[in-house]
Amino acid sequence: MTDDERRTRQPLSMTRRYRRGLILTGVLCVLAMLAAATLLFQRSYVERVDSYIAQICDGYAAAYKAQGTHDAASFVTMLPEESARTLRFTLIDADGTVLFDSKASALVYDGTHTLRAVMDSTLPNHADRPEFRQAMEKGSASVTRESETMQTETHYYARRIDTPEGTQVLRVGEDIANIWGLSADTLPLLCAAVVLILLAATLFSWWLTRRMVQPINHLAEHLNTIEADVPYEELIPLARTIQTDRKLREDNETMRREFTANVSHELKTPLTSISGYAELIETGMAKPEDIPTFAARIHKEAQRMIALVSDILQLSELDSNQASHSREPVTEMAPVDLAALVKETAQNMTVNARRAYVTLQYDARPATVRGSRDQLSELTQNLCDNAIRYNRPGGHVELSCGTNADGCPYFCVEDNGIGIPQDSQSRVFERFYRVDKSRSKATGGTGLGLAIVKHIALLHDARIDLQSQVGTGTTIRVTFPKNP
Repeated sequence: MTDDERRTRQPLSMTRRYRRGLILTGVLCVLAMLAAATLLFQRSYVERVDSYIAQICDGYAAAYKAQGTHDAASFVTMLPEESARTLRFTLIDADGTVLFDSKASALVYDGTHTLRAVMDSTLPNHADRPEFRQAMEKGSASVTRESETMQTETHYYARRIDTPEGTQVLRVGEDIANIWGLSADTLPLLCAAVVLILLAATLFSWWLTRRMVQPINHLAEHLNTIEADVPYEELIPLARTIQTDRKLREDNETMRREFTANVSHELKTPLTSISGYAELIETGMAKPEDIPTFAARIHKEAQRMIALVSDILQLSELDSNQASHSREPVTEMAPVDLAALVKETAQNMTVNARRAYVTLQYDARPATVRGSRDQLSELTQNLCDNAIRYNRPGGHVELSCGTNADGCPYFCVEDNGIGIPQDSQSRVFERFYRVDKSRSKATGGTGLGLAIVKHIALLHDARIDLQSQVGTGTTIRVTFPKNP
């Protein structure tokens, strides 16, 4: 799926998704419970049927064994009419020959419900039947299988009978269809229960999703107090993220407006000065001896504008790099010798230090930083230039670098200049913020040097620590991450 398709695709409704999920879960639970209940019921019922058939078989076997004769005619006289119609009784000889089968023989009863005639039919030998074999070996057997004679699923119980005439097996069976039929009788009730449960699940899912979504809608309507109105503990991180994002957007918007106003003001001042001096020269109102002075002032203001535009462009580039820093690594990142960079910065800033009557020293110890050399050079020079600009005649500035005890490289600038008031220390890295506006303009500062330092440090995941006291001096320490 393309990015355009993702943006245009209509998002799914959380309410509908949760309702479907709850209903589907309810259906699956009901079906699982229904299947489990049916299986347990049938298993229990089969066990009860087996016990019932076993009691009947054992009772008839004992009564049959106690009789004087042991043949089909004597056994048939023991069978009541009702049992013979619902259950299947089979008397089998030791060799597998069927002596009697209630479902394959014709039974005739008189008015007193006493058996008077039996018409035997020819049945196949039952020596291969599993219940017969097990009963002959173990004395009894219980088997569920399809009857080869009746072609129906039947549950059998067989009992071996040892008589004076020989060994016989009495088998009692019941059609499984009768067992499953009991379950079928309860099917309408089960279906009705399923419908009621599904209806209840639908109503419950509607109520539950409504309760879940309503507070979220409330949050959307009360973003100003979102953290105070969080209804669920799980939504606290989301609420904090939304609040932080809103504050960040508001801060960015405020910063943008202030930046635009500051840029307009900073550009308007030198442009007004340049326009004024140029007008005087153009109209001939300037004296010939004043023209070189006016030209020098025009050049100075033009240089100031060039420096300001250059810093603005650099900040814009740094902002762009910072925005993509989390998605893509900076390609020019490479090991940078911080000690060599400090030495180079000290050499480049020596002339500026002499003009301001400031002593510049450095202590460059071995340290390596992974980053952009050009950006790190800009960082060191801006910090050094700031320490020189806001110093006093006869003051000193010391540059140093090295590695901390924890293995993190650092760069430090220390001066004994005018210092920074406590209430301004948290804002000196803002764009166009000046502690002493008149001194900054007199020294040619654009108000963007420390802002550039801050952005470069962020791009290198570095930490800036500032310690300053008015009248004593300032120390700025940039600590970089430990090299891998």
